[in-house]
Amino acid sequence: MGAGTELAEAQCDSLEGRIYLDYNATTPLAPEVSQAVWDAMCQAWGNPSSSHPAGSKAKELIGSARQSLAKMLGGRPEDIVFTSGGTEANNMVIHTACRHFHDSQRETGDSQGIPHIVTSSVEHDSIRLPLEQLVKEGLAEATFVPVSPRSGQAEVDDVLAAIQPNTCLVSLMLANNETGVIMPVAELSQRVCALNRRRAAQGLPRILVHTDAAQMIGKGRVDVQELGVDYLTIVGHKFHGPRIGALYIRSPGTATPLHPMLFGGGQERSFRPGTENTPMIAGLGQAAELVNRNWEAYEAHMRDVRDYLEATLEASFGKQRIRFNSHFKGSKRLCNTCNFSILGPGLQGRRVLAHCKVLLASVGAACHSEKGDRPSPVLLSCGIPPEAAQNALRLSVGRGTTRAEVDRAVQDLVHAVEQLERDQAP
Repeated sequence: MGAGTELAEAQCDSLEGRIYLDYNATTPLAPEVSQAVWDAMCQAWGNPSSSHPAGSKAKELIGSARQSLAKMLGGRPEDIVFTSGGTEANNMVIHTACRHFHDSQRETGDSQGIPHIVTSSVEHDSIRLPLEQLVKEGLAEATFVPVSPRSGQAEVDDVLAAIQPNTCLVSLMLANNETGVIMPVAELSQRVCALNRRRAAQGLPRILVHTDAAQMIGKGRVDVQELGVDYLTIVGHKFHGPRIGALYIRSPGTATPLHPMLFGGGQERSFRPGTENTPMIAGLGQAAELVNRNWEAYEAHMRDVRDYLEATLEASFGKQRIRFNSHFKGSKRLCNTCNFSILGPGLQGRRVLAHCKVLLASVGAACHSEKGDRPSPVLLSCGIPPEAAQNALRLSVGRGTTRAEVDRAVQDLVHAVEQLERDQAP
């Protein structure tokens, strides 16, 4: 784990002895990624569309990065379109599905009304909010399938039961950012594929399948052939890359529709025009290369440290005081994620973290950090009782996290809880 050790050392320098356990929110650039970004800024500054050597160098780097991302996912280079990040990629899929629905209606002469999209109740805001806006404007219908309190997953049967004649897209994240629960995307794709064959015979629109893989990449195997999806969202800063992203599309523009949201110079085959951000794309490619070479070692290390963290929490607080909010029988979860509550009055997650001197973590999704002490909607939808959900903490370990750091972080939590309980004593 040499690269992980370098990463941990670089982090400690920047955080002045704090212990960062918020890797599901973001990750620092791997040293190799920083170098790739810097080298591209210095040596590949030309416009990739220019035919002279300066432009050719930039174009070459972009092509290499595209190959690295495709290899990471088991896809083809031509299936990768670079975007500004996961939010743009997710919005592009929704935009495409609605456009494709209307195009299909015109071609067949049938009218199924407005497009309908099925997703889960625990998706990222960049799925939920665009859908809510389309519904508000009367441009689409959406069904948000609740997750099962038994499994923490959006169950395949429940998703399929939500499908209507005008359904054009099913979007289900690959792994949840708060609980770490891995969703049954491959099974869903298989079932939708079979359903599409029956729908075609009935003249109904094709249902496209999308997964947001932001949390899974770099923490486990992600293979688009096994998943069977039409679209997959890639987010660089979740796996030690820069803050850009990409979208995988199975044969874009031929087997799978893709409609641009922007119009301009024709870059990215006109699917996503705008002069390419060569340094960030080079960094994303390097981050993908690290995953290609090391993902199994990363996964094993993070699982070992996460399991040690959970054992240490139970040993330090007692099994009766710790409730693990991401343990669902029969469901797999991310190797690095521990969502738990320290039970007791006045121990809301945000208050506990505010009293920590060393630990840097969160109570849930970084995008929801302004919502005060209200329990996480994701945890509530998973059947976690409100009094436990409001005490929730999400600790997510990284490639370079050590057992010694876990020991320090848990001791910090113990001291924070002791301080809160002293302050509350009559």
